[in-house]
Amino acid sequence: MSVDLSRGPWFKSSYSQGISECMEVAWLPGGEVGVRDSKNPSGPALVFALGEWDAFIARIADGEFHRR
Repeated sequence: MSVDLSRGPWFKSSYSQGISECMEVAWLPGGEVGVRDSKNPSGPALVFALGEWDAFIARIADGEFHRR
């Protein structure tokens, strides 16, 4: 399966301070969500189905990924 990652548009969180640990997200055609490293925009990216992305964000909101 090939996804056109050039047609984002890609954006960073408003919480991003421009520090070296940023990721970018794009709402892709076909309802998918792309995630990439902002320091390497032409490098590899992850692509999620919208339902997978929604589940991931819900788990973040529930605190499942907080460091202990």
